[in-house]
Amino acid sequence: MLFKLPKLSYSYKDFEPYIDRKTMEIHYTKHHAGYTNNLNKAIEGTDMINLSIKEILRRANIETPIIRNNSGGFYNHNLFWEILIPHSENISPSIELNEIIEKYFKSFDSFKEKFSEIAANHFGSGWAWLCVKNKKELTICSTRNQDNPLMLGIGCKGIPILGLDVWEHAYYLQYQNRRIDYISSFWKIINWKKVEENYKIAINMNL
Repeated sequence: MLFKLPKLSYSYKDFEPYIDRKTMEIHYTKHHAGYTNNLNKAIEGTDMINLSIKEILRRANIETPIIRNNSGGFYNHNLFWEILIPHSENISPSIELNEIIEKYFKSFDSFKEKFSEIAANHFGSGWAWLCVKNKKELTICSTRNQDNPLMLGIGCKGIPILGLDVWEHAYYLQYQNRRIDYISSFWKIINWKKVEENYKIAINMNL
């Protein structure tokens, strides 16, 4: 199959002042679109043309760098757009999700602090993730470049349910080198309803 750039359910300006309109537009129309187009070119004429994106990711570690990088870039950004919500509609985690978070991180604030620390201290380009492992456990980790926890052998194993892009293209126009400020803004625009939905799907996945 050929992969398509997903349609956004919001406009580029909907995340201001936390993420500026220009960054959102460039991130989506240039970077994500580029990963999508390059992935389609890389798998055209190969046996991967009929695989799902998750199936491609599971063998990405033995494929060429162009397939690994662009399959990750396509999947990672799809998830990123899905777990964002305009701040005017911001909702908190449900009681059920909050209890699950507290089970593995003692408190929501402790989870937030650990996730922010991993995102802030990740060296270079990459992603910070909240993942489900062993069918139910929550864990936090980071990956380099466009790798993600669905790929094998990268030291960050699980099914991602929330991800933060810490590549400079995600924040540099507005925040320059202030990644910590960008991370702080991220907490104000998370769609916790979608994160909880991702959790429920993940605990039933056969991976």
